[in-house]
Amino acid sequence: MTRFVYAGLFILLLLPHPASADVEEGKNYQKLPFPVAVDTGNKIEVREIFWYGCPHCYVLEPGLTRWLKKMPSNAQFVRTPGTVSPNWLLHAQTYYTFEAMGVLEKMHGAFFKAVQEQHGQLNSEEAITKFAASQGVDAKKFSEAFNSFGVRMRLEKAKQLNQDLNINSVPTVVVDGKYLTSPAMAEGEEKFFQVLDFLINKAAKERKKKAAKS
Repeated sequence: MTRFVYAGLFILLLLPHPASADVEEGKNYQKLPFPVAVDTGNKIEVREIFWYGCPHCYVLEPGLTRWLKKMPSNAQFVRTPGTVSPNWLLHAQTYYTFEAMGVLEKMHGAFFKAVQEQHGQLNSEEAITKFAASQGVDAKKFSEAFNSFGVRMRLEKAKQLNQDLNINSVPTVVVDGKYLTSPAMAEGEEKFFQVLDFLINKAAKERKKKAAKS
């Protein structure tokens, strides 16, 4: 009888376990001491902090694109450019310029690729304006948007959010304004997306529980 019990336990060990069983708070993610407000209403916010000059962010893009296609329907993905270092601000301003002009979807990937391949050449407003023009964006309108009050306000908001989240490296993802994780914390890209799924599920349960009490 004992032999069969041990055999059964051995089989259980061989069976795949839920990814959530391997996700550890304090190791694979951390709960923020001061949660921040989210912009996604009833959806669980999944916010990536990134920088166009970050090779790790660029490498993550293909996997992130695949994950977004099967992201839980109760979640919404948003991006915020990193503002950790002064030399990141130019690219953050570029991101919001693309957004203001309605060309972000077209330009995000193209600019990311160019920054990574041109190694520091897109480091001035003039160089970035020329690049945007080469992609079919009106140079004059780009310059106007780049220096507009609206874009500068968005940039200031991003700087404040980076500060509130205590961002010191990228890529970093914050789920529902209170759980922070990254590929480094998850110890790999594959596990990283498992952690995101886990945190979305966790945040959804917490929202449901809170709603039931109110």
